[in-house]
Amino acid sequence: QVQLVESGGGLVQTGGSLRLSCAASGSIFSINVMAWYRQAPGKRRELVAAIRSGGSTAYADSVKGRFTISGLNAKNTVYLQMNSLKPEDTAVYYCNAGALSSDYWGQGTQVTVSS
Repeated sequence: QVQLVESGGGLVQTGGSLRLSCAASGSIFSINVMAWYRQAPGKRRELVAAIRSGGSTAYADSVKGRFTISGLNAKNTVYLQMNSLKPEDTAVYYCNAGALSSDYWGQGTQVTVSS
């Protein structure tokens, strides 16, 4: 079992920055990928960024060049640095961990970008 706790969300103006953190506990040795997803009201949950234990990363086209995912080497905390935020980035952001054949989710943290 893996437990995930997100933090760092909040309200920010357009063009501002936030850093989200996801602290993992439990069977963290089994984690091989961690990711951030987001879900805006009335929309499907979408992948924002992912990082594998080897360090490779992937980003949604909408956030490339603005967001950076890091961490995972110690398999304890993963970060999402979000710069140049836009109103369309407003959503609940969820941390996800893939471990063996299981998927784990955090409770989510709200990010609101005002125009």
